[in-house]
Amino acid sequence: MNSFTVAAVQAAYVLLDRDATVTRVAELVAEAAELGAELVVLPEAFIPGTPLWIDSGPIWDGDGPWYSRLVEQAVIVPGPVTATLGTIARRHRVHLVVGVQEREPYGATIYNTVLYFGADGRLLHKHRKLMPTGSERTVWGQGDGSTLDVVPTPLGRLGGLICWENYMPLARFHQYAQGVDVWLAPTLARGDGWVATMRHIAREGRVWVVGVNPCLRVDQIPPGLPDRERIAPAPQPGDGDWIEPGNSVICDPNGQVVAGPLRHREGILTATIDLSQVTESRRLFDPTGHYHRPDIFSLIVDTRPKPAVSTVS
Repeated sequence: MNSFTVAAVQAAYVLLDRDATVTRVAELVAEAAELGAELVVLPEAFIPGTPLWIDSGPIWDGDGPWYSRLVEQAVIVPGPVTATLGTIARRHRVHLVVGVQEREPYGATIYNTVLYFGADGRLLHKHRKLMPTGSERTVWGQGDGSTLDVVPTPLGRLGGLICWENYMPLARFHQYAQGVDVWLAPTLARGDGWVATMRHIAREGRVWVVGVNPCLRVDQIPPGLPDRERIAPAPQPGDGDWIEPGNSVICDPNGQVVAGPLRHREGILTATIDLSQVTESRRLFDPTGHYHRPDIFSLIVDTRPKPAVSTVS
């Protein structure tokens, strides 16, 4: 069975600056590869950063210039940014998983998307978040069932969900049924409750779980942004100057925390993934195998793409 090193990279992005953040990704992947990582995972919406304004003031109250900047700086898939990310993965011979804010080539709706790259630089898969949470719905559109695939790789079957998607039981079950081995959960969620969720998914799915957050201080907001002083909410009590305090964690298939949680600093968590632990754990509990009752329960998943327009010629 495969054994390899995974790196959960908790770092700051350059808010609303796509190219500068891609340069940051190159630096972080190089650092993770130096630590021996073969799988490198970066946070949710990392390129070009979290739309912080959704929680900093009344919705739609002067946030138009920030949204316009986000549309300009969003990632088109495939496109120049994905080509650069593929080159980074190939240069360091790592599988790379990174969160981006995506849009269609001629669209103004943003999607919360995670991209998967192989060690040869190929774009293997993209997953769009199915359901934005709360104020996120003022910025992000909804994904569909066509991007819920688990990704087969030489390292094992990679999958997972984004942030609070991880609370969707049927979405988890669909991933389990595809034989996911390593569960990747880029997120913005903070606190011990989220770590408990990561531990539960590890134990429920008998999977390795990698939860990875961004972290950002007030002084890391670029000075040139419009209305910089009000773009972000105030840090929560106990977080000092950290707007996003981090919360990255790695759990084994028994639900034990093997690295993290990492908070209030940038850093890289690493762990050795041993896939034999997945199969050994599923001998006791396989959620879609011997511990499932298909005679009682069934799940139907519509994996058809839902484009805005379908043309017939």
